[in-house]
Parts: sequence; structure tokens; C-alpha cells
Amino acid sequence: MNSTAYIYGINGPIVYVKGNHNFKNGEMVLVGKDRLVGEVIGLVTGKTTIQVYEDTGGLKPGDEVISTGAAISVTLAPGIIGNIFDGIERPLNEIAKQSGAFISKGVSVDPLDVSKMWDVHITVKPGDKVYGGTIIAEVPETRSVIHKSMVPPNLSGTVIKVAADGKYTIKDTIVTIIDDNGNEIELTLAQRWPIRVPRPTAKRYPSDRPLITGQRIIDTLFPISKGGTAAIPGGFGTGKTMTQHQLAKWCDADIIIYIGCGERGNEMTEVLEDFSKLLDPRTGQPLLDRTTLIANTSNMPVAAREASIYTGITLAEYYRDMGYHVAVMADSTSRWAEALRELSGRLEEMPAEEGFPAYLASRLSAFYERAGFMQNLNWTEGSVSIIGAVSPQGGDFSEPVTQNTKRFVRCFWALDKSLAYARHFPAINWLTSYSEYVADLAPWYTKNVGENFIEYRKRLLSILSQESQLNEIVKLIGSDVLPDDQKLVLEIARVIRLGFVQQNAYHPSDTYVPLAKQLKMMEIILYLYKKSKQLIDRNMPMSLLREYPIFDRIISIKYDVANDELHKFDEYKAMIDEFYEDIMKKNA
Repeated sequence: MNSTAYIYGINGPIVYVKGNHNFKNGEMVLVGKDRLVGEVIGLVTGKTTIQVYEDTGGLKPGDEVISTGAAISVTLAPGIIGNIFDGIERPLNEIAKQSGAFISKGVSVDPLDVSKMWDVHITVKPGDKVYGGTIIAEVPETRSVIHKSMVPPNLSGTVIKVAADGKYTIKDTIVTIIDDNGNEIELTLAQRWPIRVPRPTAKRYPSDRPLITGQRIIDTLFPISKGGTAAIPGGFGTGKTMTQHQLAKWCDADIIIYIGCGERGNEMTEVLEDFSKLLDPRTGQPLLDRTTLIANTSNMPVAAREASIYTGITLAEYYRDMGYHVAVMADSTSRWAEALRELSGRLEEMPAEEGFPAYLASRLSAFYERAGFMQNLNWTEGSVSIIGAVSPQGGDFSEPVTQNTKRFVRCFWALDKSLAYARHFPAINWLTSYSEYVADLAPWYTKNVGENFIEYRKRLLSILSQESQLNEIVKLIGSDVLPDDQKLVLEIARVIRLGFVQQNAYHPSDTYVPLAKQLKMMEIILYLYKKSKQLIDRNMPMSLLREYPIFDRIISIKYDVANDELHKFDEYKAMIDEFYEDIMKKNA
């Protein structure tokens, strides 16, 4: 049995090794003279199949393949936040210093800076019993994030030696423990973890608190929980990336992991430039101080694209274990599925629907299942929320990636091309979108926002649904033949669409809206509906009601009432009462 084998065949990113060797399934190997990173994905008697995460151009039969004895893993240590990695955790800034704008083959760079000195505060002392997840040191990683170095999940023992507080690199020993077998183990600020293995937790909590985003159509109509999963499907130009940008900037997660999986290079450039300029509204510091970017563009090797979402979710789980709430933005899982399809085709596997492999559904479910609100091994609480963009070809939601994603996420924000082209953003269609978290989150909304919040939400959705049905009639025979009560429904639905559902990301009062203001906005819209309905019931024609500017005044609330001026809603209520009294007097 040899630790070095030789290439027998090459098919794009797939490499075959003939003979029996001591490779393990899932093991990382180094391929060819450039030491390209690869992973063993198939073992049968006499043949090993390897997928290579770099360009295989120039490889030839007879080149050696070297075993590393370890799985594809990421380095977990201070230095992750604010960094930009490729799909297998290679820092792109460091690679650019070595090879310029394009990644050269076989480039070897440490995932994290091993020479940087970090300010380390040790949190354990000799004699302490430590277990997997025990926090042994704290490091100010950025101005926004305190990094908590932990005992690896598979270790336990007693502390016998600790370093003094001071400056250390991620490779310096800071704590020494003796395990149950009497072995001394030196712990550093860094640990390694295989990307395809979920990090263990103590307990999973139910989805009973929301991930607050400040986006009305999400928080009110289709909420996602902390530790929840959501899909944003939409065709080209419907705003998937911009919606994720808004969520990354405003959601109440502590850490953002943004995975650009197979996106165009210019889109990732825009993301990198935008994120570097954005300020975190909570701290006033740059948003990158709590963000990690994984950039795997469409011109990068396809196998690395397949690995990128596992790299991202592993980094997210690591920060969750520290007690942070992490939001993962995967843009887009369709490109990841296309990478699966290409690799499956190279492996000559039997294709399923539209050429995707038969295991597409199980891979998607394994990814989304790594989300959740957890009790960690160290008794802290943290969460990983996954928001995955889906790019169905031609906006066809019946294609396999969208349909299989719907099976495993509980929140579906369907982007609509016609809304986007009408400049209605977020272009989330309120008729085809849904959230299965509403019932779970209802007690939280009732307790923390207002007892009428869920009831108001139902009434708004009911009016929007009625509008859709009435529009079918209007298309056939026109709006003039509708009775006045139905004309009122159409007018109030317009107020809801323009004044509540539509949101301006560039307006200081509208880019983020707290839940208290969202409740007040719903209350005032429904109060307008109630008073107008009373007028219609008294045989006042809808044409008379439209002569008053009250409907447009209510639409403009989103701009005219700042987030800290909720007392102004009383003025609008008085304005509606005045509108009601004025019509009643004139028609007495």
C-alpha cells in the first residue's frame, strides 16, 4: 500500500488513479507537480476517483497523487472576519500579492495570517476541567467581534498550563491540557474542521423568535426565524443580490457570511466594493468588521464552487459555537447545483430531471439542515440562518433546483419579474410567497410588538388577495362596473402596495423600519379602510372619496414619519377622522 499514487485518467476536474492505495473517501490529496488540491470522492477495487479544486490543464497520466491523511478542512481562528476567501478558504488578497488578479495553479497560501500577533486574554486556569466547546481565550478580532477560541469538540481534559495574557500568533500554544488517557495536548488559537461534517451541538431550539430585517414585506408578511431557512428565487434582474445586500446590512445577526457561489465576476466585484463602503448601522463601524466573503466566481474551477457553500456554512457554525447569531447569504445555489450537475456528468452518473444528479435533493437538504437555533456544547446559545438565492433559468419556478429547495426551506420569497420591471422593490410577490414560521413566531410578535400584529397582517394579506381576484374581473369588463365597496378594496390595496409593501433602500427613513413603526403603519392603513368602509356603507360614492388626498397622504407616511416619530401617527388618525367628518357634513 503506497502513500503516493499516479494518475491514470483525466476528465476535466475529475482525475482517476488506478490500483489499490491507502486513500480514504473524503480525504484531501495533492495532485501533480503543482500540488493541486483534490478530494477523494469514489473508491472501488482497483480505481480511485478524485475531484480537483483547481484547473487541471497541464496534468497528464503518470503525474503523482499524494495522500494527506486528512479530510478537506478549514482553519478556524482569528482573522476570518473581514477576510475574502475562495471556495476552499484561500485568502484572495494574499493570492493577489503572489499571482496578480488571477489565481495561479497550485498557489500555496496559509488560510489565515500565521505571523500576525493578536491580543489574547486567557479565560481558563490550571486545574479547570474543559470539554469540547469550552472557551479558553478571547481575542478582539475586529472592532465589532470578540473571537472566542474554544476547545475542539472532540477533546476534553484538565488544564495543566496556561500562557499569560499577551500577544500571540494563531500557532502559539496558549493552553496545555491532559486528556483522560494521560496525553498532554497543546491548544492554540486555531483548530481545523472538515467542511462536510456539521459541528456538534447540545440541543436544537424551536423557531420561536424572528430574524428582524427592517424590511416590511419580510418582517410582517413573510417572516423568517433566527436559525431559519429561506429561499429567494427570481429571474435575471429581479433583485436577488440587492435583497441579500439589504438583509446583510440590516438583519439583527451578529456575523454575516456572504457566499458568492458561481456568480459573475463583475457582480462579486460590486459586492466587494459595496461591502467595503457600507457602515454597520448598529456600531457605526465598517460592515466588513462583522462580515466574511467567500468569492467563487463563474470562471473559477467548478469543483471549488461545489465546496464553497460547505466552507461558508462551517465558518458560520464556528461563530455560532461562540454564541453569535450568524446569517449565511448563499448567492446562488443554482450555480452550485450546476457545478454538481457538471461533476456528475463527468463521473458518468445516471442523470435525473434536467440532467441534475439524482442526489440533488439530498445535498440541498443536508446544506439547509445545518441551519438552526442551537444550544452549544459550552451552554451558550447561537444560531445559523441560511438565505439562499435561486436563479431559475427564464424565471421558471418549476425547474428542479427551485422545486427541491422549496421542500427544505420554510420561507419562500418569490421575486416577480413584472414587479421588478415596474420598479417595485423588493420585488417579492405577495401572492406566491409564503412563510411557515408565522404560527411559531406569533407568540413573540404578540408579546414584544403588539397583540394585534398578527391580526393586522392577516387583514393586509386578505385585502391584497381580494385585489388579485378583482383585477381579473377588471381585465375583462373594466373597473367602472364594480360596486363601490370593491372599488374601495382596490384603492386600499394600492395604499398597501405603495405605502407598505414597496420600500426604498436609499431613503434614510425607509431603508430600515422597526417593528413598532410597521405595526403603526398597518394600524393606520386599516383605520383608513374602516372609516372609508363606513362612508361607502352610508352610500357615499367612491368617486367622492377619491376627491380627497387622504389615500396618497397615507402612502407617503413611510417617508414623512421618521422611525423615532411614532407619535405623529396620532396626527394621521386625526386626519382620517377629519376626512370622515368632512364628507359626512357635506352630504348630510
